[in-house]
Amino acid sequence: MINFGALGEMLPSILDGFWLTLRLLAYSAVIATVLGTLLATMRVSPIAVLRGFGTSYVNIFRNTPLVVLFIIIVTGGPQVVGRTEFTTLATVALSLYTAAFVCEGLRSGVNTVPTGQAEAARSIGMGFTQTLTIVVLPQAFRAVIPPLASVYIALAKNTSVAAAFGVAELTYRMRSLNEQFPQEAVTRFSGIVLFYVIIVAVISGIAQILERRLAVSR
Repeated sequence: MINFGALGEMLPSILDGFWLTLRLLAYSAVIATVLGTLLATMRVSPIAVLRGFGTSYVNIFRNTPLVVLFIIIVTGGPQVVGRTEFTTLATVALSLYTAAFVCEGLRSGVNTVPTGQAEAARSIGMGFTQTLTIVVLPQAFRAVIPPLASVYIALAKNTSVAAAFGVAELTYRMRSLNEQFPQEAVTRFSGIVLFYVIIVAVISGIAQILERRLAVSR
């Protein structure tokens, strides 16, 4: 049974963790989207060096466990750039990791755009960059809204890894609440899970709205 009195006492601590989780998610999602778009552009580029870099990045970061990446960045980051907050390092780790998945999702969207459209753009004098940014990428983003939503939902869950490195997000707060409310396991888990469910529901809802609106405008 959920003890609502105990849940009320836990709420301030849970909310603090919730806001930090949202910050990690928002910052990482923006950076990963920008970086992932650049990587996807490299992967479809006619320049072999750029294609090779994009492919290598995706292969390395998709196949590196997130915890290992956290360890590398949290331990090596301060030695490279000096003393840095764990929250910043966590954002970097999450962004680099998620960008590889954004790249692959967006690349699959690029592949759904008929080649004839790119050829038509080139026939009227558009270069590769213009063709990609004006013709191909807008359609690619439209096609991959559901896959990208799944990537961002996974990112929301991956923020819990930061708890192991001292970032006081939701999962970290649950560990501290274990000491304060040792007899309220169900209440603790229910409170934390509720906020993760809210995050996932919001991401899914936004994706559905965008998908419907963009589908009408085709």
